[in-house]
Amino acid sequence: MKKITALLLAAMMLLALVSCGTAAPAPAKTQPATGGAQTGETPADTDSAAVIGNGKLVVGITDFAPMDYQDETGKWIGFDAELAEAFAASLGVKAEFVEIEWENKILELNGKNIDCVWNGMTLTEEVKAAMETSKAYLNNAQIVVTTAANAEKASDEEGCKELKFAVENGSAGQDAAEEKGFSFTAVLAQADALMEVAAGTSDAAIIDSIMAGAMIGEGTSYADLTTTIKLTSEEYGVGFRKGSDLANKLDEFIAANGALVKELAEKYGVQAALID
Repeated sequence: MKKITALLLAAMMLLALVSCGTAAPAPAKTQPATGGAQTGETPADTDSAAVIGNGKLVVGITDFAPMDYQDETGKWIGFDAELAEAFAASLGVKAEFVEIEWENKILELNGKNIDCVWNGMTLTEEVKAAMETSKAYLNNAQIVVTTAANAEKASDEEGCKELKFAVENGSAGQDAAEEKGFSFTAVLAQADALMEVAAGTSDAAIIDSIMAGAMIGEGTSYADLTTTIKLTSEEYGVGFRKGSDLANKLDEFIAANGALVKELAEKYGVQAALID
């Protein structure tokens, strides 16, 4: 009996071993797909993609005729304002204008409060180091504006050193005053610098020649002011965040829309400043 029992146990063990050896293989693990778009993939990480996604191009400006200024309804108009609107339309979005303090333009840009600085901006070395800039699209200069009473003194740089200037804070005008060793007070905008001179609280101002052409002389609000000497020669460009693809897109837009640029230059009286 014991012998039969032992044989039965041996047979059962043999059957168990055979069953284990023929078990079905585990299913292969599924590998992730490669080479194709993944579900929920984010758009390309570019400024133009962000602008298009937001449906607007946020443009940082100051009150600076004839580049950016408000009409009687409060709408921003001007050479730069209309050109910015046309560029935004080419991207399929609207332009939204945000008034900034000029000295904070780089902070506003890097903080993504604005998408670009488009306000008759001089392409200084500081600007080009801090921003991705477009190619120059207008010529400009920093010039002295003063009253008839101070015009003789302001006719050369030595005489200007006897005057007290008003300049826009963080502007090329301020750079020129510092470089020439002039005494100055920094104000928020070029328009404020003109008001200082008209009010007699400053002897003279240093502003962009393009602004002077639009704001000073017969038929303007500053008919009693006059321009004297040119302190610098420079160029205007538009600034975007460092590495932005929008700078190149703007260059392409301006190159393809020369007729529009000339039309706006004539409309706002800056055709003499166009770069050929």
